[in-house]
Amino acid sequence: MKVILLQDVPKIGKKGEVKTVADGYARNFLIPKGLVKEATEGTLKHSQSIAQIRKDHQDKMQQKSQEKLDRLTKEFFTIYAKAGEGKKLYGSITNADIAQELEKVLEEPVDKRCISLSAPIKEIGVYEVGVKFSGGVRGVLKIKVEKTP
Repeated sequence: MKVILLQDVPKIGKKGEVKTVADGYARNFLIPKGLVKEATEGTLKHSQSIAQIRKDHQDKMQQKSQEKLDRLTKEFFTIYAKAGEGKKLYGSITNADIAQELEKVLEEPVDKRCISLSAPIKEIGVYEVGVKFSGGVRGVLKIKVEKTP
């Protein structure tokens, strides 16, 4: 029997795929549990249209993320922080502080989990910071930390 997977099913396939399984397995286990539905002509067309909508949405999100990254990599960000004698900062600059700075530029919220720092920044200088947006778009931003004027 041909079925459309409504969820990921171990050893059978992933959500949205059309698979052939034994009739009894489908009727007695998979369909009652809501894991699959029988693949008729109508359900196949419906699942294909849903898959196309998902793909279009994912492509749109990836393109939007790439545009954000392109805007950000063109600029050199400067973050001002209080510092003592030498290069030591009084506090530290975390991914949340960098996210706030990016929000000012993009004029939209940026999740602090999108920014990857190996450790908080504790000295004045230039740093490269990894950024990951939705759709798997990754990049590196250059951030300059300076003493507050």
